[in-house]
Amino acid sequence: MEARAIQFGVRQSARKMRLVIDLIRGRAVPEADAILRFSKKRAARQIHKVLKSAVANAQQAAQRQNAPFDADTLRVSYAVVNEGQTLKRFTAAAMGRGTPILKRTSHVEIHVAGAAAPMAPAPAAKSAEAKAEGKAKPRAKKAPAAKAKKKTPAKKKKASE
Repeated sequence: MEARAIQFGVRQSARKMRLVIDLIRGRAVPEADAILRFSKKRAARQIHKVLKSAVANAQQAAQRQNAPFDADTLRVSYAVVNEGQTLKRFTAAAMGRGTPILKRTSHVEIHVAGAAAPMAPAPAAKSAEAKAEGKAKPRAKKAPAAKAKKKTPAKKKKASE
């Protein structure tokens, strides 16, 4: 079972929110909830709201399908923060000019999936497993190519006549 929640137009830059969303990606919901609750970042409060909404959506989907539901078995399968609309404002500057202020917004999207949904392993884990099993192929060394000598142009002699 998978459920998602999206919050549009959060009044914080996506760059700052990505620092927090990276902490919970791929974790179990109770663990992600604890991380967000005790984080000092302002973005954690907004992301926590979206996570709770995704869990509630999963609960409603399970209820509609008349399936058993346990929030502790859910994992954060997908979590991203994208840039939203930028509000452009101006403030007064010297000599009658105005300097722009960019008030950035962001969109938060979180998907939670139950234990039945398989998680995609990280790409780094695949290569580590292949090396451990000895399936990694050794690279063949290339034969050294014969070096061609470059012809240097002959220096022109000055005619001093």
